[in-house]
Amino acid sequence: MRIATWNVNSLKARQEKVSWWLERARPDVLLIQETKLVDADAPVATFADAGYELAHHGEGRWNGVAIASRCGIADVVRNFGDPLAAARTADAGDDEPLAEARMIAATCGGIRVVSIYAPNGRSVGSPFYQAKLAWYERLARWLREHADPADPLVIGGDFNVAPEDADVWDPRACHGGTHVSPPEREAFAGLLRWGLVDAYRMRHPESGRYSWWDYRAGDFHKNFGMRIDHLLTTRVVAGRTVWAEIDREARKGKPIPSDHAPVVIDVDAPGHPFDAGWTAAEERIAARTRKAATPS
Repeated sequence: MRIATWNVNSLKARQEKVSWWLERARPDVLLIQETKLVDADAPVATFADAGYELAHHGEGRWNGVAIASRCGIADVVRNFGDPLAAARTADAGDDEPLAEARMIAATCGGIRVVSIYAPNGRSVGSPFYQAKLAWYERLARWLREHADPADPLVIGGDFNVAPEDADVWDPRACHGGTHVSPPEREAFAGLLRWGLVDAYRMRHPESGRYSWWDYRAGDFHKNFGMRIDHLLTTRVVAGRTVWAEIDREARKGKPIPSDHAPVVIDVDAPGHPFDAGWTAAEERIAARTRKAATPS
């Protein structure tokens, strides 16, 4: 089974890109974040034409999560099983995460999968940052109450946390900022202590592999990025994982791509092969670095 996660940064705007990638990578399950759709507007028919069922949890302008599966969808849970709270500040996202569509779970092909979109946090110490930490506490409580680390489980999505300095292009530039602060990293580490494994890092110890790059200043081409999208699995799934990759090629080209790239794992057997583009990119980046360091 191939399981992938991707923050698409608007499913309506990126539907053509998503359809291209479904054909390119042929995941069995795709966990989607930042759909920015209400449930009534979710492209169920488009996914059905590609052979996928779609379960969606959305609210409109912001957020939104979904699960697309071609191996069945059962036992769907949205927002940790609770109704979305009524938003008190409807014009400001990220400050009321339990009033925002950020979590959906289902069973697909015998594995419990969870698509999450953690709050950004904006700036350390802000109300948005405190809301982010509170949302992580809610995720941890849901795991303790409704999941078992001995069962097959995958939590995938945009965690908005770079767990280690190796997961950011410049730890000095990020030091103390949101996504890399000690409380955020501790919240992420708490999920691992519960019984989850960082499936990508398990197979890729090297630095310089990121899943998000800012649209501005040519950051993607300079590889100034962060690894903030993750697939965390219970150990039973980690032991069955035979391959993991971040598809850098999906961050390129037309139509305009998301600022995130898909993260992919293969469980039990390799899936449809594709070249994620890292070897060529690293050669180009190294050549530019050597050129910049050479005195003129």
